[in-house]
Amino acid sequence: MSDNLPSINLVKNKQIPTYDKFIDWTLTVGRLIVIITEIVAVIAFIYRFSLDEKIVNLHSAIKQQQNIISVLKNDESKYRNLQDRIALASTFSTKAISSDRNTTDIINLIPNQVKIVSFILNKNQIKLKVDITSISSLESLVNSLKNYSGIKSINVDNVENKPSVGLSVDITTMLK
Repeated sequence: MSDNLPSINLVKNKQIPTYDKFIDWTLTVGRLIVIITEIVAVIAFIYRFSLDEKIVNLHSAIKQQQNIISVLKNDESKYRNLQDRIALASTFSTKAISSDRNTTDIINLIPNQVKIVSFILNKNQIKLKVDITSISSLESLVNSLKNYSGIKSINVDNVENKPSVGLSVDITTMLK
């Protein structure tokens, strides 16, 4: 037999009408769109499983971290309390050093002829009650207090003449 068989063409016109071409093209494109949409839907469906697994893992990690935090909560409050107390002690220590320095300096300014009856240290104020044998000693005390850099103001509140002691003087100083 021969490879080339005669063919019979009963169609008059070999050209396909444009309407049929358009319909054929839209059906092909429509099929492609449906196939691509189904592929995207299947991929999204499969991806959702991996997202669900990640969410479950994150929830379990959060639970573990919450358990760790709840266990360490008491220690945290102890450490914070300790830090607050250390900061407070540091503040008081600094104030005490400053106050101690002021007290020591003021006591060193008092001449030998002056006897301290009372020495009251408040927050920003020192009240002295002294017995002085002479006015020159009082003048020396007041001048040395004026020249001290840690004192803002000096008030001589009361001066009494006592025969057994000499002068009894009340002095109030305001600290800087």
